[in-house]
Amino acid sequence: MSTKPFFRGNRLKRVAALVLVSFSALLVLLCAPCLVYKSMVRSNCRMTDSKKKKKIENPYSLVGSDPFKKPVSRRKAIGTMAAVGGVVGGLVVGGAAGFFGSEGYWRSGYVPSSSTTPAAPTGYTYGTYPTHPNWKFTFINHVTTNPFFVPTVYGIEDACNAMGVSYQWTGSTTSAVADMVNAFEAALAAKVDGIAISLIDLSAFNSLTDQAIAAGIPVIGYNADARKGNGPVMNDRMAYVGQPLYDSGTLLGQQIAKLITNTSALIALFIATPGTLNIQPRIDGASDYLKAQGYTDVQVVGTDPDVTKEGSLIDAWYLGHTDVAGMFAVDAGDTEQCGNIAQKEVGTPGKVFTGGFDLLPQSETNVTNGYSQFLIDQQPYLQGWVPLQQLYLYRLSSGQMYPADTNTSLKLVTKDNVAAYSGASRFEGSSANQPTTFS
Repeated sequence: MSTKPFFRGNRLKRVAALVLVSFSALLVLLCAPCLVYKSMVRSNCRMTDSKKKKKIENPYSLVGSDPFKKPVSRRKAIGTMAAVGGVVGGLVVGGAAGFFGSEGYWRSGYVPSSSTTPAAPTGYTYGTYPTHPNWKFTFINHVTTNPFFVPTVYGIEDACNAMGVSYQWTGSTTSAVADMVNAFEAALAAKVDGIAISLIDLSAFNSLTDQAIAAGIPVIGYNADARKGNGPVMNDRMAYVGQPLYDSGTLLGQQIAKLITNTSALIALFIATPGTLNIQPRIDGASDYLKAQGYTDVQVVGTDPDVTKEGSLIDAWYLGHTDVAGMFAVDAGDTEQCGNIAQKEVGTPGKVFTGGFDLLPQSETNVTNGYSQFLIDQQPYLQGWVPLQQLYLYRLSSGQMYPADTNTSLKLVTKDNVAAYSGASRFEGSSANQPTTFS
């Protein structure tokens, strides 16, 4: 096990130490020849003055069995002494380098010199979590059966298996706030150990959140946050885990403007549940951006949270607006159906542009075949794993590990990179299997 270095973690001290050692080496380098020279003179070099009959020092002799026998030049004597000084100085500098090198002082920071794993603290085994109660965490969702959230549930399950806790998946199937409030109240009554909730309403969950936190139950928002646009957060949740929703809408608007440069063209924006805070901020972001760029015919069209109804509603709208230049959506189901309708009714890839959010398998196929031009990923798996992990760490640390806001990405997926997502994946919801091969 390596010894902790004296200057570990303090760059200023390390630099000072290096300067001190270098200065000392320089002194040795300069003084050593003089010391050796003086020693030689005193101990080995004498000659007799023929006039005064006394011994005087001869600075030109080298050490030997007979110092009077082999006189040498001043140049050779000084050269020899310089070499001795150089060796001494080199040893000092080399020792300093060895000290800093052996302790792992590199620009990247301190690296332990030994590969031996330190002994585990008493009662702890590396690779395992500490013993703790079987904490139960409740996830309250607005569309519990929507295929978008399949990887979210996988993320929750994987985190539970890793950390030795359990979960409940509850809420509404139709974005009914009343159902979600009931689920929240039930979680409070059951005194669960933590709550994660999709905050699709600005105020409906505020009082319950305050009650939970006052009772020592941590609350994290995920997928949707209680804020309008980029305005202030209206709920006292401890953290939000998900995509920055208004910004994602701005990104949608930017991609639309790249595809459709005619600012007077008809553009449709589909939304399954107008007003809910998981997707309304996206509509707002896209609409605001396109308006600022001078687009004059952008229509927002509401559909339905029931994925089985979305396709027929979008199809009916298209048949009444066949002059549309592009159909785009802010939720997974509508995005998939926009591409499907482009294939079914238009038949020519790229004649009517489509795109939107999330990586449902059919949406990926639509991108591959050219009937959709882009998708914006928000990594739903992380929206399950990260809230549970943070709730767990909050409990494990007795509140010291406070939940932190987490942006789960604004990844743009196009025909150029969709192949990386097209295989069966637990992380995108197209497979329940754990991965067996890794790149």
